[in-house]
Parts: sequence; C-alpha cells; structure tokens
Amino acid sequence: MDIDSIECVSSVDGLEEEEIPHLDNHLNNNHHQFPTKIRNNVGVPNATAPATSVHELLECPVCTNSMYPPIHQCHNGHTLCSTCKARVHNRCPTCRQELGDIRCLALEKVAESLELPCKFYNLGCPEIFPYYSKLKHETVCNFRPYNCPYAGSECSIVGDIPFLVTHLRDDHKVDMHTGCTFNHRYVKSNPREVENATWMLTVFHCFGQYFCLHFEAFQLGAAPVYMAFLRFMGDENEARNYTYSLEVGGNGRKLIWEGTPRSIRDSHRKVRDNHDGLIIQRNMALFFSGGDRKELKLRVTGRIWKEQQNPDAAPIPNICS
Repeated sequence: MDIDSIECVSSVDGLEEEEIPHLDNHLNNNHHQFPTKIRNNVGVPNATAPATSVHELLECPVCTNSMYPPIHQCHNGHTLCSTCKARVHNRCPTCRQELGDIRCLALEKVAESLELPCKFYNLGCPEIFPYYSKLKHETVCNFRPYNCPYAGSECSIVGDIPFLVTHLRDDHKVDMHTGCTFNHRYVKSNPREVENATWMLTVFHCFGQYFCLHFEAFQLGAAPVYMAFLRFMGDENEARNYTYSLEVGGNGRKLIWEGTPRSIRDSHRKVRDNHDGLIIQRNMALFFSGGDRKELKLRVTGRIWKEQQNPDAAPIPNICS
C-alpha cells in the first residue's frame, strides 16, 4: 500500500476538523518492538500473601513459580515443576544429576491441600482458592494485566489501563481525544491497492473510561473491505454498559452500525475476523467517495453513550458526563 497517499483528519465533539498525524507515523510504529513489562502499581493492603515457608517449599528453582502436580524430583530430592523439567534437558538444576521420572508425591499432596491467593493478588485480586481452582481462576481473573491493544504490531507490553494509555500515547504515538463523539475522514489516492493494514487507532476518553477506535482495510475473500469498530479498555462486563454508533455515507446514502464495544480482552484480530463492526465494501466506499470513484474519501462519524442501568428511570442524555 502506498502509505504516502493516505490522509486522515479528525474532529471530536465540536466536529471541527483538525489534522491527524500522517499514516507514516502509525504504520512505522508497527515495526517497533517493546520489552515485556507489567504495570504493578495497585496497592492491596488486605491481600493475603502465601505463607512464606510453604510458598518457598513449592517454589520451582528454575522459573520461581509455584509448582503444581506433577512435581518432579531428582535422586537427591531436589524438586522442580513439570514445565521446567523439559527446559533443563532432564538435568537437575541444583545438583546436575539426571532427573528421570521420579515424582515427589508428598509435596504434591501438600500442594493439593493448600489454599493460596490468586497470583494477581498484588494487582488487587482478593480471592483465595484451592490449588486447582486457583489455576482455572487465574485464566479469567479480572485483575490480570491487559495486553497492549495496538493493532498491526506484535507489541508484548502488558499492564493496567492507566499504564497502557500512557504507553499508547508515548510509544505508539496514538492520538488521544476527550469526548464521546467523533468525525474522521479517511483518504487514499489508490483504493485498488489494498493490503491488510491498520490505518488508524484513536483513543477516546469519556465517562471516565477509555475506548479504542480502529479503522482499517483488509481482504475479505477476493475483495478489499474497510472496517471501523470500537474496543473498550476494560473487562467485558464493564463494556456492556456502553453502546456506540458509527455512520458513513455520501451521495444521499448512508450506512449505520450500532453495537456494544468489545473488551480489549478480545484481540483486535478476533474482533475483526468476527466482522463485529461497520464494514464497507469497496464499491460502496467508492460510491460514498463520489467523483470519478478513483480516490477513496470516507467520512466516518460516531458517538459513544452509556446505557441506562435502571429501565424505569428517566433516560440518560446521550452526552458525555
């Protein structure tokens, strides 16, 4: 895709257009690699840490994570977890003796009888579980870190929402706006040369929350399409409290999409592949663009509002608070 031919402008709330950084800024950032980092700044004075002696007894000497059955040991009694057994090539990391297939059944019994806090207790999770229930809970824990929502890159950064907002702004140079309405214009001189590409990611702050607006082009079957969708920077149960609409049109015609934003727990690719957003076929996009249909000029407008929690109460105005 000829990225020099794409122009993006945006406005929010007042619908007055302002320049948006050139697409080069967005696509070039796709090549940035960032080291894995976890934001851990949530104080939890009431969280219960594991009992020190038992926790140390169950700590794998290689990965330092707590060990779950099967727990392996060497002939000298040194233990390690099953995951690390393969990583050390069947050699005890403590005494370098061959490990074999000896299980430490006594320690496994101890592990099965324990109740331990979620491993995200230092991020705010107050829950305590038996060993096996703990494993299952941690895969869906609401306090687990979020992956970076930036599309089009393999960014490995994880963290809480405030940290990721700062990361998106400073490292990915994402545009940040305050307000719950938007008006974006997407321009491309040669729409027939379409590759899978994220054209824009914009973050909106409204109702005390953050939302990611994506717009991109990709191949759907043999034909290119354009798609816009919104993701909520938080968990799915919180995302259900909000609704958004997107509208695109021209030449007396328009398409409207309305839905609930998906949580950033769902990857950008999953949302896109589910077609959960406003999808514009190329022929329709060119029709909306007018002129000689040789240049793409799409204007996408939209708004975000909060759903009324009490159906008997008076309607909530569709404005930001």
